[in-house]
This record gives sequence, C-alpha cells and structure tokens, in this order.
Amino acid sequence: MRRYDNPAAQAWRTTPAPAEVLAFHQTLPGHRPTPLTSVPSLAAELGVGQVLVKDESQRLGLPAFKALGAWWAIHRVLQDHPGPVELVTATDGNHGRAVARRAAMLGLPAHVFVPDVVSDAAIDAIRSEGATVTVVPDSYDAAVAEAASYAVDDRLLIQDSAWPGYDVVPQHIVDGYSTLFRELDVQPDLVVVPMGVGSIAQAAVTHYRSGSSTPAVLGVEPASASCVTTSLLAGELMTVPTGKTVMAGLNCGTPSSLAWPVLRSGLDHAVTVDDDSALQAVADLAAAGISSGPSGAATLAGVRAAREHLALTADSTVVLVSTEAAHN
Repeated sequence: MRRYDNPAAQAWRTTPAPAEVLAFHQTLPGHRPTPLTSVPSLAAELGVGQVLVKDESQRLGLPAFKALGAWWAIHRVLQDHPGPVELVTATDGNHGRAVARRAAMLGLPAHVFVPDVVSDAAIDAIRSEGATVTVVPDSYDAAVAEAASYAVDDRLLIQDSAWPGYDVVPQHIVDGYSTLFRELDVQPDLVVVPMGVGSIAQAAVTHYRSGSSTPAVLGVEPASASCVTTSLLAGELMTVPTGKTVMAGLNCGTPSSLAWPVLRSGLDHAVTVDDDSALQAVADLAAAGISSGPSGAATLAGVRAAREHLALTADSTVVLVSTEAAHN
C-alpha cells in the first residue's frame, strides 16, 4: 500500500460545474438518481456512524456511471459540429460503451479503441452498441494515442483524459460527472472515489471544494497502476508502467492533465490497493445486495486500507462511490 495525505486540501476552493449539466441529464430517457444504500455491517467494521454506497450499477441503461460525462460532452461538442460526424474514443470498457450507446441513439457512427488487456466480454458489449472496435496491442495510454491520431476532420474525439492542447472535451466529461454528487442528499464526512486518470476524483473535489459542504475526499487506485498517487508523492505529473489488474477501468498510466492540478491542491488522501483487496470488496458488497465490479469496489478496499490514517469517528458518515456493476 502507498498512501498520500494533504492536510491543506479542504482550504482550497474552486468553482462548481455548470448548473445546466443536471438539467440536461434530467431530460434524458430513463434518467433517475441512482441509489444511495446504507450498509450497517460496514459501518460497524469501520467504526463509523454510517456507510452509504452510491450505486452506479444502473445508470441511464448502462452498467456504469460513464454516460453522465460522455453524453454531456457529446451534447456540447455536437453544438459546435452539427454536421455528420463519427465519434471516436479509447477506453478500458465502460466509457467506450457509453460513447457507442449515445452515438447509436443519435444515428452516428462510433469507433472505439481498446488496449489488449480489455476482456472479450467488454469488447463484445461495445460492439453490441454498433461501434467499430479496434484492439491496440499495447497499454491504455497507447490506445488513447491511437484514437487521437485517428480523430481528424469529421471524427470527433470524446476522451475522458486531457493532455496539453486537448482539454475542452475532458472538462465537459468531468462536468457531466457532477450530477452524481449533486444527487447526494447527505452531508458526508468522507467521500471515497476510484481513480484511473483521475476524472471522477476531479469531479468530486470540484463539487466539494465549491460549496458549503467540505468533506474529506479519498482517491483509490490499483497498486499496479498508481499514476495519481505516484504523481502526488513526487509533486509532479508522472507516467507509470501498467500491467494487468482486475480493476480494469482504473488501469491507467498517466493522470489527466486537467485532473492533476485539482487533485494536487484539493484531494485530501490517496491510497493504493491490490487485486485481492478489491475482489474481497466485490464479495462484501454483493453480500450487502450491491452489484459492483472491482473498479467500483476499490473504494471499499481503499477506505479499509487507509482507515487508521483517517479522521473518522463513531458519528462519521462515509460515502463510497461504486462506479460499475459486477462483471458477467
């Protein structure tokens, strides 16, 4: 386990996501707030007042939260490109499927690039939405580079990671995630989010550093792909090598350049977890009736790993964001 703490994080302030994001999501067919489920057994284990799981296993007809960001970004991009276009992205799974689903809804073609560590089931799910899928025999970062190279002219890149010169669409995606946090009708003491490139963590920090509620935010990532924690400990944005992990949606080697300054300033804690801990968390959430894959259940593994270093009491409220359904 590697751990990072920033005692000054809650003093940092920023501006919130646009209010029209939530209004857009509320117009979508099938929109409803996702459940916030209390798990008393986990509260007892952690010695806190309550543990609430924000369950994103069914969001807008898909098994993950990703449509919130992707669909808002597509909506904004198409306002500037009203003609026939092809939507392009790279993905570890759920983001690409969300892009493909929205493209089909809008009658547009989609091309999704995936690294070769993505499972056949995840690839089949993307293809089932009508998208063309290209498997890149390399890492997630390499798949992003391939997608970016392909996205020229009327091919629009809908990527959730930013880099110098590409930040408008990723910011729209992060803004889209704000709906998840706006739905929370509690005042938590700690919010725990998974970290891949850092976008959902960026959304959490932005939300809670721009309002009156200022809980601590803990970001969790795989020990084998700890690009955000490594960067935070080094004090500069770093790229790390990645291998295989059951937390496929978090298997990223480079933080988003948009997320990095926000996390460096406003993220209270970061921790890494191993695959066994994530799989145990999957089983424990399932026992509580919550469908979660390893990337979503990583938040439970993370709060367990960091518990002794967190300022939690018997009255504290902890929110775990479970970003995906259990895998088939």
